[in-house]
Amino acid sequence: MTLPLWIVILGALALALLIIQRALVPSVRWFFRGRVERAFEELNERLQLKIPAFAITKRRVLVDRLEYDPDVMAAVEAEADSTGEPREVVAQRAGRYAREIVPYFSPMAYFGFGTRLSKFIAQAFYRVRLGYADDEALAEIDPNATVIFVMNHRSNIDYLLVTYLAAERSALSYAAGEWARVWPLEQIAKAMGAFFIRRKSHNPLYRRVLARYVQMATEGGVTQAVFPEGGLSRDGKLGLPKLGLISYVLEDFDPAKSRDVVFVPVGLNYDRVLEDRVLTGAQLDENGRPRFRAGIGTSVKFFSKQLWLRMRGKFHKFGYACVSFGTPVSLRAFVAENGKDMQAVQALGRTLIREVGQVVPILPVALVATVMQRVDGAIAEGDLHRQAAELRAELEARGGHFHLPRLDFDYTLKVGLRMLKERRLMIEEDGHWRVNPDQRHLIDYYANSIAHL
Repeated sequence: MTLPLWIVILGALALALLIIQRALVPSVRWFFRGRVERAFEELNERLQLKIPAFAITKRRVLVDRLEYDPDVMAAVEAEADSTGEPREVVAQRAGRYAREIVPYFSPMAYFGFGTRLSKFIAQAFYRVRLGYADDEALAEIDPNATVIFVMNHRSNIDYLLVTYLAAERSALSYAAGEWARVWPLEQIAKAMGAFFIRRKSHNPLYRRVLARYVQMATEGGVTQAVFPEGGLSRDGKLGLPKLGLISYVLEDFDPAKSRDVVFVPVGLNYDRVLEDRVLTGAQLDENGRPRFRAGIGTSVKFFSKQLWLRMRGKFHKFGYACVSFGTPVSLRAFVAENGKDMQAVQALGRTLIREVGQVVPILPVALVATVMQRVDGAIAEGDLHRQAAELRAELEARGGHFHLPRLDFDYTLKVGLRMLKERRLMIEEDGHWRVNPDQRHLIDYYANSIAHL
């Protein structure tokens, strides 16, 4: 009996698919997996802080681990009991929280795309400089410790700036706010290892899911970057620390069993913050939350203007952007001296924000703005230079770190005055300088960036 041709062809196709599935596909997978693993090993060899296995674990595995974590399941039971909702409904909500929080880190996206984009944007707008760094102390960090970079929050450019400057040290997992949960920013941020937090949420279940993820990542050795102030500074001052993420880390830390956690203070400052007018112009709503008057249209208009200036050859960079790295703080040493109670959490928060503040760079605009903040009316340029020199000595005596362009103090003042004049924040008349009264709030904003020193 002769089989119909179509059956023979169908059988041959089925056999071919079976061979591909059983023989070729595993080989192809093995080939590409091998290349990825070799690339990952080469990447880890050049990084000072290695990327741990936790960071490249499949996202589905991490979500499942988080969703079925005993503490999370206990929180599900507690919420179901308190609200009367079916346990399955609450468990599904916990699962949504887990999927919302857990990133899907891609080393290729981070180092192949993210760091290059960060460098491009940062250098497009600023003269980027690495300021003070306690290299000796940083080099002595235990390679098995989990490192958490703790930073002041001046601008949304902070993420890009630190990602770029820390690229030789490690990949950073940022705690990102809800503002970034828009397409495609959310997908890009998660691919670069960011995890999202609802800063205003007080839901116990959500907080427990978030806490367990932070604790799992910390125990897994993931290098993290957090902003203890919890948001952008609207007046330029260094804010008080929010203790949420810090308390999660301390809560789960066992000095006898856990790997050490090392906090690295990072200070950032800018001669011009892109969002300065938006931040200083924010109004509080009835709940005390800031409402910003800028939207997508404002951003598009701003960047379009900068692009047009660049095309015409009239674009000037926004001065200097500088990052400094301070002396690391060991959590094991801190706990040995202070314990782990709520007072210890508060003390740790104060310690970290103080150490961050100590390494905030003093840039030209902040220096000149501080002098002008103390002046009533106009001041002769010679007197301004004299007062700036006195201020420099005063701040250096307190341990402040200056970034002096060209290592020239007179040139530093020239840069600061020029930038403030170009933005019409200051007015020059007959060799005298005075603050534009309509822009006094911005002079205060930049002076406040170093007011804590």
